[in-house]
Amino acid sequence: MNRTIRSRPRVRFTVAAQCLLAVVALSGAAAPSARASDDSAQGLLKAMSDYVKGQGNLSLKYDADIEVITPSIEKIQFSASGDVTLSRPDKFRITRIGGYADVELVSDGSTLTVHDKDGNRFAQVPISGSFDKIVDRLRTEFLIDLPGADLLLSNPYEELAAGVLEAKHIGRGVVDGVECEHLAFRNEDTDWQIWIEAGEHPVPHKYVITSKTVAAAPQYTLRLKDWKTGATPAPDAFAFKPPAGASGVAITALKDIDEIPPGVVSGGTK
Repeated sequence: MNRTIRSRPRVRFTVAAQCLLAVVALSGAAAPSARASDDSAQGLLKAMSDYVKGQGNLSLKYDADIEVITPSIEKIQFSASGDVTLSRPDKFRITRIGGYADVELVSDGSTLTVHDKDGNRFAQVPISGSFDKIVDRLRTEFLIDLPGADLLLSNPYEELAAGVLEAKHIGRGVVDGVECEHLAFRNEDTDWQIWIEAGEHPVPHKYVITSKTVAAAPQYTLRLKDWKTGATPAPDAFAFKPPAGASGVAITALKDIDEIPPGVVSGGTK
C-alpha cells in the first residue's frame, strides 16, 4: 500500500490506490484509550472490507488529488477524476481524466487494454487470474497502479492493516453529504485516514495518505462517490473497440499518461 512516487519514468494509472498524509490535531478533546480506539478502528475497517469484498458487481466515481514537491520545495497539487466498474473475479473498466491525460484501462478477463485517448493509441496484453492477481501484475510488471485498487481487493483489510502501528477511531465526519466514521492509522512511513459510510452500507468515501519521509509531507487524497452495487453490468461493459484511426503500441511506449506532467519531480506516496 505504501509506495513512494519515484522520479524515474513509469506508467502510472493512479487513483490508487492508496494513502495520504494529514495528521489530525484534536484540540481540547481527551484521547480515548489506545486499546479501545484501536479495537474500534480495526473493527470498522474490517466491516468495510467484508462489505466491499462481498460485492460481486460494483461501480463508483472518484476524484483524486496528488501533491508533488518541486526541487525548490514548492508544493503543487494535481487533480483528476474518473469512474470504476468492477465485476469479480476478473473484469473491470477504469477511467481517469486530468489536465494532462485521458486514459482508460479495461480487462475482459483475458486481455488487458490501456487506452490513451489523447494520443489515440492503445496497448493490449494477455492477462488472466483474479482482480487481485491482475492488480499485482500491473504493479510489478507494468508499473501501473489502479485508482483505489487496495480498497477493492478480495481482502482489503489484510492489505490495509499490514504494517499499521497505531489506529484511532476519531469520530464522525461528513463527506459529500454522507455521514461517515473517521478512522486514522499510522504506519512507519505514512499516516493515513479513511472515512467509511455509517450504517448498513459501509463503503469508503474518502481516503488520504501522507508521506512522513518526504520533505513538506506531500499527500494523496481520494474521494469516492456514487457507489452502486449489485447491478449486473451490460454485456459490452468490458469490451474494447479501438476508435477510428487508433494505433496499437507496446505497453512500454505509454510513458506519458500520468496525472503528473513530465518534468515535475514528485515525492508523495501512492
